[in-house]
Amino acid sequence: MYNVKITAIRKADYKDLQAKYENPIEHACTIKEGDCWISIGGAKPETLCDSAWESMRWFVEELAAGRGNFYDGWMKNPNSAFISCNDGFRPVSFLLERTNN
Repeated sequence: MYNVKITAIRKADYKDLQAKYENPIEHACTIKEGDCWISIGGAKPETLCDSAWESMRWFVEELAAGRGNFYDGWMKNPNSAFISCNDGFRPVSFLLERTNN
């Protein structure tokens, strides 16, 4: 099994959609661009958001198992994936990269 580096690349913040559709929440996403985690052998990093993990889990598990090249050449680096979390109000885009341990 391999480790997978998870890096928050971009975070959007759609305040107009939040105002129109979202009930106020106390604990909005605290992820910042540049935040990094390491998935050891395909496991969820302890401090990574559960919702973000559910969006990327399959890709992380595949990369950790040595597979990749998703969608026949989607990524320039076949040992990587670019995934966004499912928060429509403040989505975060993550770069997933298999490491050589």
